[in-house]
Amino acid sequence: MEILCFKIRGKLAHFRKYYANNTAFSFTIPPRTSLMGITAAVMGWNKDSYYEDLASEKIRFGIRVLSPLKKGFHRLNLLSIKAIGDMAKKWTSDFRGEGGRIQTPFEIVSCWDIRNGDVVYQVFLAPTESGDEIFKLLKEQFLKRKPVFGISLGTANFISSISDIELVEEDKIIVKPTNDYVLMNTAVPTKLIEDLKFDKEEYANYNFVEEDMMPGDFIENGNREVRKMNQLFFSITCNPIRIKLKSPYYEVSLKNEIINLQFMDA
Repeated sequence: MEILCFKIRGKLAHFRKYYANNTAFSFTIPPRTSLMGITAAVMGWNKDSYYEDLASEKIRFGIRVLSPLKKGFHRLNLLSIKAIGDMAKKWTSDFRGEGGRIQTPFEIVSCWDIRNGDVVYQVFLAPTESGDEIFKLLKEQFLKRKPVFGISLGTANFISSISDIELVEEDKIIVKPTNDYVLMNTAVPTKLIEDLKFDKEEYANYNFVEEDMMPGDFIENGNREVRKMNQLFFSITCNPIRIKLKSPYYEVSLKNEIINLQFMDA
């Protein structure tokens, strides 16, 4: 097995919680469906055309937080649209501001020091047995280091960039048993966690952990109905979490470090 990894960074992020109607809540980390969209943008695939190719049965995704994150609500000064109007008859319309403005709450993810830092994630991709052909295409395009479409962290106006693209060969990936507690660097499916250990000397690390239920897969191309959810446990800082797993994990040797990885699709 090979693993393709890259870093994605931007000033701000917003990954809308699809079940929030009145306010725009955001996930702290990109759900699997957002990672699919980012990958498709790099590949230049059309909207809604990649759900089957990047499904969890073919491609596995992992996510790691590389900068301390926080969330805050801001008010967007949006147009109040109550009537479309007929622009052919009258040069007034709510779309031109005639209906006034409305303050809409909007949750934004940022780093702790927004002036000097960025929101940074590290993404990992690996194929299943049925995803080898798709993974070959992903490798070819990513290693060119030239995304076809622009990349964003959620909404289109939160522009981001990818860097540190790396292909980890099979000899640098070790499947490790789960005999003891391990410092896990990536988000982990909650169902795989047997125990979470809190050490007094590491107490600060555990003030910044979250657990959330996130969309994982859509039904089919062109249909955005969610068919699978991923319940994930993760750190919102770059500090790893000390856990004991119910299943093996991966020890991955990157260029500058060795990390412990678990995929969010498990």
